Amino acid sequence: MTMTMCTAGTAGNVDQPLSSLMPRRPVPTLQVPTLDHGSFTLSEDAAPNFTLVVFYRGLHCPICLKYLLELGRLQPEFEKRGVKVVAISSDGRERAQAMADKLRAPTLRMAYDLNLSTARAWGLYISTSRGTTSIGIEEPPLFSEPGVFVVRPDGTLYYGAVQTMPFARPHFDELLAALDFALDKSYPARGEYFGAV
Repeated sequence: MTMTMCTAGTAGNVDQPLSSLMPRRPVPTLQVPTLDHGSFTLSEDAAPNFTLVVFYRGLHCPICLKYLLELGRLQPEFEKRGVKVVAISSDGRERAQAMADKLRAPTLRMAYDLNLSTARAWGLYISTSRGTTSIGIEEPPLFSEPGVFVVRPDGTLYYGAVQTMPFARPHFDELLAALDFALDKSYPARGEYFGAV
């Protein structure tokens, strides 16, 4: 699948094809600053089993707040399973800090300044501002829609889900149960076939 969006924003040129990541293949480069945990570079931050990369829309999104509250609550359970967690948005530092202040989850790595060309490389959809949201916060001119990825220590994709909308995202408690099964059964990444059908 290839889609093109001919728009450029301050967070990077997004006038490029929309990528579709493939299981068992390397994910794109990912390097972003975090609020309290230094720079996050995926290739240098391999977890014992997986890294859970959660892209969220930003401070303006009330659904993101609820979603990240659940992630923060379950972060210790992921870590018990050898899974590192990072939450990332294209918000700047100030807005990312405002979201972190609402979350009150100091151990959750909150990354910001996601370049939208990087978001596009990860297959994320990009939206334009609709003005002020229901919680009275202005949407950025451009921002990425949600995505959840589970990456193996070797940098290959194990699981991925992207949304065009803020709702109907994967549930973290279900993802925990799925990772328990995957680790117990050495279950491989699926969707790996690239041949003709």
